Amino acid sequence: MMQATELPPGILISAPASGTGKTTVTLGLLAAFRAQGLTVQPFKSGPDYIDPAFHAAAAGRVSVNLDSWSMTEARIRRLATQAQGADLVVAEGSMGLFDGVAIPGEAVNGASADVATLMGWPVIVVLDVSGQAQTAAAVAYGMAHFRKGLNVAGVILNKVASPRHEALIRVGMEAAGLKVLGALPRKAEIALPERHLGLVQAEELPRLEAILAEAAAFVSAHCDLDAIRAVAASHAAQTEGLVPPIPAPGERIALARDAAFSFVYPHLLEEWHAQGATVLPFSPLADEAPDPSATVCWLPGGYPELHAARLSAATTFRAGLRQFAQTRPVHGECGGYMTLGQGLVSADGTRHEMVGLLGLETSFAKRRMHLGYRLARPHLDFPGLAAGTALRGHEFHYASILSQPDDALAAVTDANGLAVPETGSYRMTQGGGCVSGTFFHLIAPATVISESAS
Repeated sequence: MMQATELPPGILISAPASGTGKTTVTLGLLAAFRAQGLTVQPFKSGPDYIDPAFHAAAAGRVSVNLDSWSMTEARIRRLATQAQGADLVVAEGSMGLFDGVAIPGEAVNGASADVATLMGWPVIVVLDVSGQAQTAAAVAYGMAHFRKGLNVAGVILNKVASPRHEALIRVGMEAAGLKVLGALPRKAEIALPERHLGLVQAEELPRLEAILAEAAAFVSAHCDLDAIRAVAASHAAQTEGLVPPIPAPGERIALARDAAFSFVYPHLLEEWHAQGATVLPFSPLADEAPDPSATVCWLPGGYPELHAARLSAATTFRAGLRQFAQTRPVHGECGGYMTLGQGLVSADGTRHEMVGLLGLETSFAKRRMHLGYRLARPHLDFPGLAAGTALRGHEFHYASILSQPDDALAAVTDANGLAVPETGSYRMTQGGGCVSGTFFHLIAPATVISESAS
């Protein structure tokens, strides 16, 4: 029977485009409200590992991804129940507010506006107003009226040059009927940690804490926190239902987990645990082998290219994984896939020997971005899933494939139903095990498949 849960009030921070400052604003709000004694639950719209790591540090709670292309409405609503016990929800959008793919996925098309509309969260738009004045109001007005059912509750101005500049923009916003909830001066930039380095490690926490404190002070000084919270207060959302969990890949899962293998969606781990699976973390960088009692080994994505020399020298890890793979399934996603291959060429052209369970050779010497949603159907039984099960996920990496001699793991298409050459690969071992890998990051099994993707 479907259940309904009352959630705390929430807001979604978005913008007309990437690079406007919405992550700085989100982190500042999370840290500022937390400093006031509130329990704040962060969410991230879209398939992103980096921003949620910063969210978690600022809020002290795990940030959960909500994705309207890869997830059904029921799954999004269920994941939103992570907010139970919080006083306030602060979600961060991705790219521009309405940016998504052309063909709808499980719920809609992956846009942040989808999640805001579904959850009833009013949107606060962060505007980079450098080089414009009243025209900023025209942009915000267009965003507020572009989609029926979406509530744009106000704007936060970023990179304001002077009091006169702010006054001109406020005149435009007043004429457009839009609230200005904050105005951040141009000169006070917040230096976030290097985003391409992924999750912030423990030894960097003192610096991160200082940055978050600075962001909180900056946002508190230039935004009306009471008004922002009041905007959210009248928009508590209902969420309901239970959805079938994403099948766990095994009963006892050896999970690579360190600075090289850090990309695991929280909802996957939560659903594996909910099914009674035991997760057994191990660190390849610490030269640890997978737990011999595990029934499956999972190497998630991350940044093995930044640690290739250490992985190449991790003899216990490599030997232990090879022995494990003789009798049990081993799967790698993106960075984990590259680690399972024969070799990895780093950005400086140096080739590092990897585990060698697959024939894959990859290189970062010539970076090329691969980005987008993916629909995959494995050709064989996948850990926890039957052959042919349609899976939705995302690909984002800069590696080039030099060689991929093994059998293709899956038929893979993009969000428009066009075939993608990065099919992943697999190899059976002599002892009956199976080693597989793909650049595809699993988000959820698909339940609605378009004819164009068949």
